[in-house]
Amino acid sequence: MDGYTPGGLRIPGRFSFAHLLGHPRVALQQRLLNLPGAVPQDYAEQIDDVLALLRGEYRTPEGVEAHAVPGEGADVQVWILGSSGGVSAETAGRNGLRFAANYHVSPATVLEAAEGYRAAFKPSAELDRPYVTVSADVVVAEDDPTARELAAGYAPWVRSIRTAEGAIPYPTPAQARALPWTDADRELVADRVETQFVGSPRTVADHLERLQEATGADELLITTITHGHADRVRSYRLLAEEWARRGRH
Repeated sequence: MDGYTPGGLRIPGRFSFAHLLGHPRVALQQRLLNLPGAVPQDYAEQIDDVLALLRGEYRTPEGVEAHAVPGEGADVQVWILGSSGGVSAETAGRNGLRFAANYHVSPATVLEAAEGYRAAFKPSAELDRPYVTVSADVVVAEDDPTARELAAGYAPWVRSIRTAEGAIPYPTPAQARALPWTDADRELVADRVETQFVGSPRTVADHLERLQEATGADELLITTITHGHADRVRSYRLLAEEWARRGRH
């Protein structure tokens, strides 16, 4: 899907990570992390095992008990993070768990993820209705130009991750402008750059309200990445003040 929802939320075309699978770094990670002949456990089964360990009810198929210390009996909220309407969303819904839809990493599939979770939801002892949080990358400053300057390092940082190079140290605006850049690079990160909310408190809060409306999110999970720590703290503060001013919580 590519375009805007009725509320004006930008939903870019789907990005595929298939091109990363043959990258030497990815192949090395698989060789180091996977034992010879190992078969990954089904994701839904892994979640069932985690929940059973927390309840103190875990048994192997042969009836052998296992206990998680100190996790067993812990009063914790279990959340599942998902980027599509696939197994993560379905597993969260089937178990009546809270679900985080990953807009900041996979903006093209946020609606699919939220809808898939709600369609699969079954009430549990912890939750009687679906509960969705949606993540978003934002940078807030006193005005739009200042915010865009602070966010200048975002595109090359995302590029470093998506090329399997490994995340580079987040660059300053000057460092970001000095890095080589191609049309292929621009296309590689376009969906993330176009859906990062950057600007004044009013600008960013407007975007977040549209995101919440389009997804029906119960809450929003905000991430801010800047080179300077003080800029990051100020971004959160400015947004919190604007959100409170609008009567949002």
